Amino acid sequence: MTPSPEPTAATDSPAGDFLREQVRRDNAAGTFGGRVQTRFPPEPNGYLHIGHAKAICVDFGIAADFGGVCNLRLDDTNPDTEESEFGEAILSDIEWLGFTPPQPIRHASDYFGQLYEWAEHLIAQGLAYVDDQDTEAISAGRGGFGKEGIESPFRNRSIEENLDLFRRMRAGEFADNTRVLRAKIDMNAENMQLRDPVMYRIRRGHHFRTGDEWVIYPTYDWAHGQSDAIEGVTHSLCTLEFDTHRALYDWYLEHLPLPGDQPRQTEFARLELTYTVTSKRRLAALVADGIVDGWDDPRMPTLRGLRRRGYPAKAIRDFAHYIGITRTNSRHSIELLESFVRRELNTSSQRRMAVLRPLKLVLTNWPKDADGNPVVEWFEAVNNPENEADGTRKVPFTGELWIEQDDFAEVPPPKFFRLSPGKEVRLRAAYFITATDVVKDEAGNVVQVNATYDPASKGGNSPDGRKVKSTMHWVSAPHALDAQVALYDRLFAAEVPGERTGDVMDDLNPDSRELLTDAKVEPALAETEPGQVVQFERLGYFAHDPRDPILFHRTVGLRDEWANIQKRQSPGR
Repeated sequence: MTPSPEPTAATDSPAGDFLREQVRRDNAAGTFGGRVQTRFPPEPNGYLHIGHAKAICVDFGIAADFGGVCNLRLDDTNPDTEESEFGEAILSDIEWLGFTPPQPIRHASDYFGQLYEWAEHLIAQGLAYVDDQDTEAISAGRGGFGKEGIESPFRNRSIEENLDLFRRMRAGEFADNTRVLRAKIDMNAENMQLRDPVMYRIRRGHHFRTGDEWVIYPTYDWAHGQSDAIEGVTHSLCTLEFDTHRALYDWYLEHLPLPGDQPRQTEFARLELTYTVTSKRRLAALVADGIVDGWDDPRMPTLRGLRRRGYPAKAIRDFAHYIGITRTNSRHSIELLESFVRRELNTSSQRRMAVLRPLKLVLTNWPKDADGNPVVEWFEAVNNPENEADGTRKVPFTGELWIEQDDFAEVPPPKFFRLSPGKEVRLRAAYFITATDVVKDEAGNVVQVNATYDPASKGGNSPDGRKVKSTMHWVSAPHALDAQVALYDRLFAAEVPGERTGDVMDDLNPDSRELLTDAKVEPALAETEPGQVVQFERLGYFAHDPRDPILFHRTVGLRDEWANIQKRQSPGR
């Protein structure tokens, strides 16, 4: 893992940005006539993940910075795995992240007709041929690094025969996978991508947009660059795994009658995080095997999952800007991303009190009214000390409260500063209290703590200046709302999943989620909007589930783990 620099502000200069420098040089030289056009081309066979977020920020961000355009183009060239649901979700996630693709949304399938015509053009130039070999034979014939390729026995068919066969492939005369169209380039090229790559395959899967119109489908490499050219893309920005594809990208474009400028492909490092897997295949397996509850499970690195967990879109954009754009792959600490989430939520989230593992606290000297009912007081509590405009709220307080189980110890360990018999603590914004005795069940478990309160300490202030070492949160028992709270650990227990055994599934964390079903929260949380994130005081940031009105997901804790990592990595420590 490559340590990331420590962030100090969301506007810090990024770690690097050679792409914007390249665009500036192009504009200064008049390349592409000063135009800047990019595209974001995901395949609609799954949901977007955190790695896509960086690519989105790069593609849309660079276009916006230079007054250009970034199209959303769905790479729908595989009818077996693609669905309209995924396409709709991709658009929704991009808009949530803060970008608005221009209409209409583009699809590679929009260009199937033109791609077919250009394929016939290459055949007519003697630069493509129909191959009758099966997949295994073609793969074996390509050879390998340092190993010569073997030309197909069908490589030298006549142009007329190739055109006839290709048209019959298009007409559906042949069974699936019995023939392919290949580019005729160089079977001994050092770059394996140039060893007569496949351009079309026969497959009769039903396409979610074109139906059964086509029975041959273009490969990604054949469709990608040509779609860029059709749309007028200038800067085709890809992640580093496509760097070996660039020669093929250029070869295709150089041999076609393009309607305008030839786009240029440039690669940059993809985003990888510790304790995280972003392979679509692996993520789909997690869903299919029931290991997670779906693509929007808050443990998933999908944008749907991060959104449901409460990650602000701005925090993700700031993180992507901060790590910068480089040519070298590296793995960033997930704690760094969380630090951006925590920073954003600290300013935007209102504070509330919640007790996750409740223990009853009874104030034995609490007053009662004329009818013998415990008096109810209402305290003023600040909604967000980082934002005065958020104002205050009223919080009820009575003689029966809920506190956290781990905030009380009948026999306190060393340096335990919270509540224990004879010890005085502050209840936030309320009173000083002192524990006196406990009530236990038949098994000997403490089920109630009795205490007295100091009426002179109203508001949590001591009139005589005495100090206490702990301030605890609480919830009034008669006014408490029931809630469920999901606590999360890493979905994968290894910093680099699969590094030890080669299978990322070996590093799944069986304890990645704990669901607490008996939490108690203050009444103001009834007004929390679905998806809204609040800070449970002393506990962390929690997102109100968009579908379940009593469920909250812990977004991140209050502790800045990234700061601790940086301290450990600092020289001299």
